[in-house]
Amino acid sequence: MAIRPIIASLSRHRIAALLIVFEIALAFAIVSNAVFLIHNRLQRMDMPSGVAEHELVVVQVAYIDHQADADARARTDLAALQQIPGVQAAALVNQLPFGGSSSNGPIALTPDQRQSTLNATEYFGEHLLSTLGVRLIAGRAFSPNEYIDVGAAAKAVNAGNSKLLPHAVIITRAIAARLWPGQDALGRTLYLSTFRFQVVGVVERLVRPNQFHEGANYSLLMPLRANVQDGALFVLRCAQQDRERVLKAAVATLKRIDPNRVLLKHRTFEQIRHAYFQNDRAMAGILVGVIAALLLTTAFGIAGLASFWVQQRTRQIGVRRALGARRVDILRYFQTENFLLATAGIALGCAAAIGINVWLMTHYAVPRLPIVYLPIGAVVLWTLGQLAVLGPALRAARVPPTTAMRAA
Repeated sequence: MAIRPIIASLSRHRIAALLIVFEIALAFAIVSNAVFLIHNRLQRMDMPSGVAEHELVVVQVAYIDHQADADARARTDLAALQQIPGVQAAALVNQLPFGGSSSNGPIALTPDQRQSTLNATEYFGEHLLSTLGVRLIAGRAFSPNEYIDVGAAAKAVNAGNSKLLPHAVIITRAIAARLWPGQDALGRTLYLSTFRFQVVGVVERLVRPNQFHEGANYSLLMPLRANVQDGALFVLRCAQQDRERVLKAAVATLKRIDPNRVLLKHRTFEQIRHAYFQNDRAMAGILVGVIAALLLTTAFGIAGLASFWVQQRTRQIGVRRALGARRVDILRYFQTENFLLATAGIALGCAAAIGINVWLMTHYAVPRLPIVYLPIGAVVLWTLGQLAVLGPALRAARVPPTTAMRAA
């Protein structure tokens, strides 16, 4: 089939043809970026935390005033929580993955380094590896004599006395790969502010509470004992089927020990994760709706215009049929016509898609759109166009020559 007659026919309907081209271009540009954003959100929601997510329950407490005996209270609480049937381990931690708020610190390789190499989340609490289920892949865990109370550490930092601080640290594999690529991180030295630490262990992963754009697994563990004043997240590890029972027992135990304390939240870790990604799920759902609505609108526009053109070309169809054109020739004519329009729209949409992505990168820190999304979007729009024009094209192909000529 010659392309020139189709182009000549479209040139006589420039306005309608341009509307379809612009509609396809707009759909292509928006759908490509929307699918990319959905994929990013799904990847973010599927991010592994590095902890035993299905075995953890968390109770968050708070005090209205300062507790002078915060360290002693923490030891009493943990001893009581560990006596709950089914509890495998218990810890008091300053923060958790997907917890939202984050305590971070700059890491440097030398004490006089002007700009830090990276920023990392600082986790602390006793027995965190066994309680959280973090996997140690190199080195060792902290020894009992390496731990100090967080209150004592704060006083040492304020006084600038590094001798009173612990000097051991456990880092994630992501930090090790960033600081010493291709090398063994054990025994290496790093600096938090101006304080020196030695790497004694490396864990596989431990995701940050937030700020994933700076490195999702840039986390480190410090040998500090949290207390009910400065770190009020009680974490208990138990079998998955015991979580609800253990959580209720933990709340009752903490209330019995101190009825005056405020229990802010008590949830499983899965519920914490679900709440953290609530906005991501909502955004993905909205984008799916936008894509569906845009594709339906584009399909209806193509089908409507094709139906209009079939009515307008009744005489042309009849002449072609009378000259020997088969039904399949009429069908191919409209399909080829739509393919040309879709191709023009896709070509224009590629430029628009890249432009939208550049704007999103500039204003919302969205990653660069991978080129693979453009051919995928092209195939989707080509297929959509062929399906949308199929009905009107079949109706045109069924018109008998004599009926077409009388209608003309």
